[in-house]
Parts: sequence; C-alpha cells; structure tokens
Amino acid sequence: MSDYKKIKEELFYENKNGYLRSDDETVKQAYDFCEGYKEFLNLAKTEREATAAAIVLAERKGFKPFTREKEYKPGDKVYFNNRGKSVAFVVFGEKKAECGINITAAHIDSPRLDLKPNPLYEDVEFALFKTHYYGGIRKYQWPTVPLALHGVFAKKDGSVVTVSIGENPGEPQFVVNDLLPHLASEQSKRTLSDGIRGEELNVMIGSRPFKDDEGSELVKLNILKLLNEKYGITEEDFLSAELEMVPAAKATDIGFDRSLVGAYGQDDRVCAYSELMAVLDVKAPEKTAVAILADKEEIGSDGNTGLNSKFLSYVVHDICLNDGSDETVALRHSSCLSADVNAGMDPTFQDVMEKRNASFLNHGVVVTKYTGSRGKYGTSDASAEYVAKIRALLDKAGIIWQTGELGRVDVGGGGTVAMYIANLGVDVVDLGVPVLSMHAPFEVTAKLDVYMCNRAMYEFMK
Repeated sequence: MSDYKKIKEELFYENKNGYLRSDDETVKQAYDFCEGYKEFLNLAKTEREATAAAIVLAERKGFKPFTREKEYKPGDKVYFNNRGKSVAFVVFGEKKAECGINITAAHIDSPRLDLKPNPLYEDVEFALFKTHYYGGIRKYQWPTVPLALHGVFAKKDGSVVTVSIGENPGEPQFVVNDLLPHLASEQSKRTLSDGIRGEELNVMIGSRPFKDDEGSELVKLNILKLLNEKYGITEEDFLSAELEMVPAAKATDIGFDRSLVGAYGQDDRVCAYSELMAVLDVKAPEKTAVAILADKEEIGSDGNTGLNSKFLSYVVHDICLNDGSDETVALRHSSCLSADVNAGMDPTFQDVMEKRNASFLNHGVVVTKYTGSRGKYGTSDASAEYVAKIRALLDKAGIIWQTGELGRVDVGGGGTVAMYIANLGVDVVDLGVPVLSMHAPFEVTAKLDVYMCNRAMYEFMK
C-alpha cells in the first residue's frame, strides 16, 4: 500500500455500504432476524397490540410481572405493564442501581386514523366513520388504501371488547374514497398538503340498508345491528372506545434481492422489535438493563403512557427500592439509547438531504447526535463524551453503524423521546434504523440495518 493510501485509510472517514463489510453468515443472520420482525409487524399494528405481543414473547423467555413484595437478584427478569399501552422490561444487574442503569427506549405508536368519539353516520345511503388523524401524516396518502379496524370498546359495566377486522383472509376491509380525475379539476388546484383535508378522511364502512320501508338512516342501522350481534355494543359505546384505522397490508420483502422490508408502522416498531429481542437475550448484565416500549411519541409523548410522563421515573424508583438505591443517583449515573428511526436517503428526493450527514439504507444502524428543528429546537443534543462512548462500544462489537441528520438545515426536522429522558439527568443519544417513506401507510427499511440495530441494543444492555 502506498503512503498516500495508507495515510488516507488512517485519517479519512468513509461511510461504506454494509454489504461490502459483511460476510455471508452475517447477511443470513440479518435476513433470518427479519422473518420474526415481519411477524411482529403483522401482530402489532397498534400500541395495545404491540404491548400484548411483546409481553407474550417476554413471558416465553421467563419475564414475570414486577411485584414490590418480592426481592430480586441479579439475572431476574420482570416487566411493568403500563395500562396495556406501554411496557418496560427489566433484567436486574450485578451492580446496584445507583451505579447506573442501561436504558433503551422505543415507541410503539404510529401515525393512523383514529375514530372520533361519535363517528358513525349515514350520507347518501352510505355508512361512514368520521376520523381524526393521529400524528404527522400526509393526508393525501390515505385515500384508496385498504384499511383495517383495530381497538377496543370499553363498556359501562367495566368489560372491554377487543376489535380487529380486516387482517384475516375473508374479513371485510375499509377505505377512504377519493375523487376520480375526471371530476377533480377544482381539487387539483389545492396545494399538496391540502389535497385531502382532515374532515375528508371519512371511512366507507357499508351501503346495505336495514330492510324497512318507513325508517330513516337504514344503512347506519344495519351497521349497528351487525356490530351489536358481533360485539354486543350500541352506538353509545363508541363514546368510550379507542378505535384506529390502520393499513391492512401485511409486511413483505421488497426487491428482487429481498434486501428490504415493506410494512406499515416501522416508525418506530422497527426499533421497538430490535430492542425487545435484545433485552430478551440479556442474561446477567453488569448493570441493570431496562427496555421501554412507549406510547404517544407521535403526538408529543404526553399522557400517562408516554415518556413525557413519570413512567420511567416510577420504574427506576421501584428498581431502586429492591436494592436500597437512591433514584436520583441512579438516574444521574444511567445511560440511554433512544431507539428511534431517521430519514434514509431516497434516490428520488435527494434535494432535502445533505449527503455528508445523511443516513443511507444498508449502511447500518444510525447514531443521531441531535434531532429537533429550527436551530436544534426540541432536542437534547448528546454530549461529545457520550457519543464517543457509543462509538467505542459499536466498533468494539463489530457493529456496522453510521451517523445522520434528519434532513437539510431549515428544511424540516423532528423529535424523539430522547429529550424527556435527558431531562431526568440521563446520558442519551438517538440510535435507530433509516426509513424511506416515513409516516406513510407503507414504509421501507433495510434488513441489514434492522439486524445491526438489534445487535447494538444487545451490546449496550448486556
């Protein structure tokens, strides 16, 4: 090797494609890992379903519900189920909690269409649901997409009825309609963001009337009759329901080479699954390992199941009670990987990215030092010392990784749960998977990146 090449290799940083740095066995492991990931995506299209599916997987690995009365020893595995919509998994470590806890935190909610409290109506002999979109969506993407209905009816007698329609073969699906191009001349004059308006995201649910010549709203009545027969509910029960319209498509391989995964809800269930499978493999860590799957990130993390609540503090408090540690000391000595996605470089829309600081699919897991927008507003901005610590960890474990920003300066931006955890005194940096078509009804990730995210989470928590 010439002096030029040797010095350049020593001094330059090069972000190379992960396949050029991986052997065949690593690629096989990545592809195999994503088979389970696709199954999880199909089972977990809402935060409730993701929590339930995660607990099932955890209990198979020996995790049990936390109880304050029990004294836990190193290697014991417990979970904290927060109202069925967020969950924390804990593996107790050899050291006291005051020495610090290794925390990973992903979110399991995704953009969708929520039904309004009084959603069911009839117009021109069609029955429809009124919706209020949840999270940052591009509204024009949601019409003409087959949808499934998920959620629960909470009845006045205290019972809860679970609903899932549109996922299994033979079940009906639902749709938001759009105008035909022949009649859309006025609609086409709208801006793209206004092409479909929020109050136009009405879901078609039926057209067959109840057989009665004298009544009104016969289609609506027939729909209520069917729902009453199947679920035992009346129209009033919608007032205390949580019902969500999500894309009905299943997770699938993308590309002739099957190198990509296409599915709804990969932001952020791609990191949630990677984190979950990592903590399930942790045996007897030096420091206590905590993996949180949180709700409400897409709408600001507020509410008692989001990470802007005291949920993490309460989990740490209970961990500290077990060994007599001080909660505030434990938090100040703790470290966290905020497991959230970043925007991958799209070959068709390169102008919104700055290539030197963009993340690329197949280049490994992304370390994002800061998110935010308009001058880093709304981010924790990880310290140089902590980023260096994570660099060393990833390199030592042979994990393929890269750095990334969420687009060009002043083009846009976004946030994660990192700042809420940092506000507790914890060292935190974002680490996750690059995604294409983020927040769309169908998103794309790369299998190699998903697997590297899982490996990074495991190395951090083990």
